[in-house]
Amino acid sequence: MKKTFSLLLAATVVVFSGCKKNSEASSGGNITSTPAAKQLTIAFLPKSKGNAYFVSCAKGAQKAADELGVKLIFDGPTDPDPARQNEIVENWITLGVDAIAAACENKEGISTALRKAEAKGIKIITYDADALPDARSFFVNQATPQGIGYALMDEAARLCESNGEFAVITGSLTAQNQIEWQKYIEERRAAAYPNMKSDAVEACDDLKDKAQSETTALLSTYPNLKLILSTTSLGVPGAAEAIKQAGKTGVVKNIGLGLPNENKRYVHDGVTQSVILWKTEDLGYLTVYAADALAKGALKSGDKTFKAGSLGEFEIQGDNIMLGKPFTFNKDNIDQFDF
Repeated sequence: MKKTFSLLLAATVVVFSGCKKNSEASSGGNITSTPAAKQLTIAFLPKSKGNAYFVSCAKGAQKAADELGVKLIFDGPTDPDPARQNEIVENWITLGVDAIAAACENKEGISTALRKAEAKGIKIITYDADALPDARSFFVNQATPQGIGYALMDEAARLCESNGEFAVITGSLTAQNQIEWQKYIEERRAAAYPNMKSDAVEACDDLKDKAQSETTALLSTYPNLKLILSTTSLGVPGAAEAIKQAGKTGVVKNIGLGLPNENKRYVHDGVTQSVILWKTEDLGYLTVYAADALAKGALKSGDKTFKAGSLGEFEIQGDNIMLGKPFTFNKDNIDQFDF
């Protein structure tokens, strides 16, 4: 019995020793565990978080974040407010986020805060509206300012047969991207449509009700108006409601940058003729993919193309990642889109 017990004990020691040696061999002699990769945090800043345009962008951004396994923070001012944007960026610096994607209400105003974030190691990308070039690495460009301004003016001229008066509803007189669009609207008008006259440019502060009241005032002040052109998404339905209530459906045309879902009923009723935009969810999706790649070192200065998940490959022009050209939504195609 003692002999049997001794043999069993010896066998157990041999088996245990063999397991230990195998374990040590497989781990280089040390038993270690690989730490889990840190989850990246990307902060996504709109001009105003209640604007349906940016809510749509955020939907695409969240889809990208889910695919990439990153944490997305979506926060911004209630109304367009450069000072409040700065405060939010400062808070994100304190939190130590990995990347910030910002739609800049005022490029000069926010650039100081973005440079401070970069100095702390936070990667910076802009979208929709740019900062100063030295305050970010890349700008995700929905379309060139010239392309947007020219597309709007061409559509206005088409509807007015290249003759007559129009007025512009803008979101803000300080928004840099809208200032650029307005510049190219005027450039195109002067060069190609000299018989078209711009009567006024009024700001609605990205509020539909204010766009409606401003349009009502324009219709009263300029009785020969043939068209309202909005360079902000909430301007289009606001202007449409004013035109409808004034009994000028079809008499005064209505176009602008806007979301299909906000304008479908006005388009079908003949109040709004065209909505020009890009796919906003795609803009948010591409922006987060780019921010993630930048934070991981996979997107670098000098790259010529960039692949963003299911959307595929995009051209990079200098430090601009190009989403594409503006798209015109009208009665013939608007029901094909849901955003």
